[in-house]
Amino acid sequence: MSRHLAPTADNALSSQLELAFDDNRLAAQLFGEFDQNLALIEQRLAVTATPRGNHVMLKGSASSVDQGRRVLESLYALLEEGKSAEIGDVDAVIRMVQSEDSQLTLPTFEKKGKVRMAQIATRKATIVARTPAQDAYMRAMERAELVFGVGPAGTGKTYLAVAHAASLLERGDINRIILSRPAVEAGERLGFLPGDMKDKVDPYLRPLYDALYDMMKPEVVERCITSGIIEVAPLAFMRGRTLANAVVILDEAQNTTSMQMKMFLTRLGENSKMIVTGDPTQVDLPRGERSGLVEALGLLDGIEGVHISRFSDKDVVRHALVARIVRAYEGATAKEDKSR
Repeated sequence: MSRHLAPTADNALSSQLELAFDDNRLAAQLFGEFDQNLALIEQRLAVTATPRGNHVMLKGSASSVDQGRRVLESLYALLEEGKSAEIGDVDAVIRMVQSEDSQLTLPTFEKKGKVRMAQIATRKATIVARTPAQDAYMRAMERAELVFGVGPAGTGKTYLAVAHAASLLERGDINRIILSRPAVEAGERLGFLPGDMKDKVDPYLRPLYDALYDMMKPEVVERCITSGIIEVAPLAFMRGRTLANAVVILDEAQNTTSMQMKMFLTRLGENSKMIVTGDPTQVDLPRGERSGLVEALGLLDGIEGVHISRFSDKDVVRHALVARIVRAYEGATAKEDKSR
């Protein structure tokens, strides 16, 4: 891969850069079908990207052209590693590059290199961080014993937690995965549901199962569930246990009471990790009942071994409309709070 910078009348304000990629096949994947990847880069970075064979000419402000270079070089590096460069991957790298630049507080003359995003790998799939918040969350899960992932729907907090647990299980770092969630909102009225315990809880843990099947072969998941290596444990049935050599995931934690959250967190045993996910704005507890998640975030912030990852509408990786819906609801809530 080579670069050629063509100076303009005022290179500080406007520049152009020609990039050449050695592998024609990878270059075609990099540009995307009908150059859709380049079109997204143009739209998001305010540059023009003109392809010619395995070359692409970037034109725009010096900073935008440099961002475009880093995006394309990072994506090409992913392709060289055998990974994909779909629209979602392009969007992820653009977000990472923009975030990297926004965090700079002092001028720098150092040429920035490729973006290296956090990854979670299993035998079936490799998940790459798609936003800076996801990147921080994935790195935190490797380091911390207790990780909170809080924010709106569609940010990947539950999916990534399950992927991390599956990865540790395959590596032999843990012996079990335990999935828990308050069932029937906060009431946990499991006795009214038909079937055995698994049948009663399955509908509420479906998102966790979906993530497991994405990370592991279906027959492996079924075998692990049958043998108890993957365990479904309603929150109400966690009392009195000490959970060792496991990753324990509590989903929809905003619907726990204060006592339930304290009970859950104190189950942590040797060589275990806990990952707690939820959206503090979506509490379904009875009016006047304080969310155990909200309380825990206040009490445990800053404690050694605890990491809190916060997501916002900017981290929504579902359909773009989801982010706009989240933003609209958050705006309405903010107005209500001000009027009180």
